[in-house]
Amino acid sequence: MTFSLFPGEASTVAGNTDLIFFVLLAICGTVLIGVSVALVYLIVKYREGNRFERPKRPASSLRLELTWILLPLLIFMTLFTWAAAQDFRLFYPPPTGLDVDVVGKQWMWKVQHETGQREINALHVPIGEPIRISLTSQDVIHSFYVPAFRIKKDAVPGQKTLVWFEATRTGRFRLLCAEFCGAGHSRMTGEVVVLSEADYAEWLEARPTQASFVSQGAELYRSLGCSGCHEPHGTVRAPSLDGLFGRTVGLRNGEVVIANERYVRDSILRPKSQVVAGFDPVMPDFSGIDEDDLYKLIAYIQSRSDASAGERP
Repeated sequence: MTFSLFPGEASTVAGNTDLIFFVLLAICGTVLIGVSVALVYLIVKYREGNRFERPKRPASSLRLELTWILLPLLIFMTLFTWAAAQDFRLFYPPPTGLDVDVVGKQWMWKVQHETGQREINALHVPIGEPIRISLTSQDVIHSFYVPAFRIKKDAVPGQKTLVWFEATRTGRFRLLCAEFCGAGHSRMTGEVVVLSEADYAEWLEARPTQASFVSQGAELYRSLGCSGCHEPHGTVRAPSLDGLFGRTVGLRNGEVVIANERYVRDSILRPKSQVVAGFDPVMPDFSGIDEDDLYKLIAYIQSRSDASAGERP
């Protein structure tokens, strides 16, 4: 059995993340040792009863003061810039890759691939392909953490957060929840299984496909009666949802908001809080809807915006 302080690096960002950590550790360790040695030396030299000379020294030194101000500033600003660049790289996923929806729930990870395959507490991905994960939570705050990939992102109820990685070697890697989420927190574990392209294609072929979140959202949209108002020939006049995401929306109270995920969520749960200008506050309250169903509805509404954008010249 081998002992290792750090799990092996298995993603494209892991190496740089470790390097930043070790450089910071080395700098802080050097400062700690230097201060400790100087402190012990001064304690021994100037202890009570020890005779020593007190030569007359200048009251101040501009060169010394500039050195201890500018040198640490330069070092730590360099570290800040380096770490911020790494953070921005993790914050913005690449434009192409595989999209995966992950929902945290006490105490499991529910995974759905863009091709319809579903998993519980497991995520199968191909090597060398960027994996863009859309995270949310069905109950409390969870944290999606894969130590070997050096990625950790909170899954927050009522929000969608993004995290991505690109695996550099095949194998099985631990998936953990890094946020205390209740009595069963320690059981909220799983694994990310990285396969070769051929093995991943074989795995996809063997797994049964189910309706995607968008398809399920479309079904909910019809079953809840949303289509009876928001479609062109609906029985009640309501705003169109085509091309809604990212658009500015004028409200009856004179305010203007951006139609993002938060706006759509609030409009479903508290429809009378943000009534669109020119429309009556007649939409029923859906505050009792399950978080999983709400996520599917939002995914469907966003897909209508994506489709509308694709049709524009």
